[in-house]
Amino acid sequence: MVSLDVITERSDPAVQRIMDVTRHSRSAVRTVLIEDAEPLVECIRAGLEFTEVYGVETSPLPDEVLAACRQRDIPVRLVGAPIMNDLFKTDKKPKAFGIARVPRPWSFDELARTTGDIIVLDGVKIVGNIGAIVRTSFALGAAGIVLVDSDLTTIADRRLVRASRGYVFSLPIVLASRADAIAHFRRTGIPLVAFDTEGDLAVGELRYADEQLALLLGSEKTGTSRSFESIASHSVSIPINPAAESLNVSVCAGIALYERVHWNLDDRRRSPQPPRAGRSSSARGTGRPAQPAYPDRRSR
Repeated sequence: MVSLDVITERSDPAVQRIMDVTRHSRSAVRTVLIEDAEPLVECIRAGLEFTEVYGVETSPLPDEVLAACRQRDIPVRLVGAPIMNDLFKTDKKPKAFGIARVPRPWSFDELARTTGDIIVLDGVKIVGNIGAIVRTSFALGAAGIVLVDSDLTTIADRRLVRASRGYVFSLPIVLASRADAIAHFRRTGIPLVAFDTEGDLAVGELRYADEQLALLLGSEKTGTSRSFESIASHSVSIPINPAAESLNVSVCAGIALYERVHWNLDDRRRSPQPPRAGRSSSARGTGRPAQPAYPDRRSR
């Protein structure tokens, strides 16, 4: 049994660091709070640089958290119960948490070096949906995600870290304007496939596309924007009960990526690296076909 130091004094510098990172409004987000055992372990595996990891004096840290911290030489301490009450007040008190430095943002140039499918979320603003899509994208082998008009200013948003269970740092995620995203897909030639209730292809046909795709999903209320649809190679629909209004966008993403498992996961055709300080940002050109490799049945 490892004996860990316990923080019992409010004057400990760690207390101020934790208070700073839990503030709801910060002018500059340089550190992020990672809460609970599973997200902690995943973020450590993803290569985040942790200042320190903490447990609660009255609740032992899980072995997998301690093992991951030992492997990366991350300092670990416990926090006394009175200090925990001061730090989190009305918030849910995590039994394990850590403070990590926010990695620099991913760029389109870095995303262009991946070979798996890319999820493009156009106007999806509900953080819970975005987090679920991040988890599914990582699990089913997507190369990365582009968030357009999401209202997020950083992927280190505490709500997104919670909703994604920490996987938000495990694959490239680019926050972009609609104009920059459209310019990127025009430049790289990655076929953009838009999801629509009146799509000209059925979702099952995605499995026959033997190349990288960008899968475009919009919000449930407004769908995808016309500017994106104008550059889409195809539109795809998912059959549902006519009595149902729509599917949740995270469910749509899961269905689409399941149909693409042969490309994204089975063949292991991607090689993104987790975010780390000093990651190279040099661009490498790509030469990809402009159209998917399945029959063109567009009705537009």
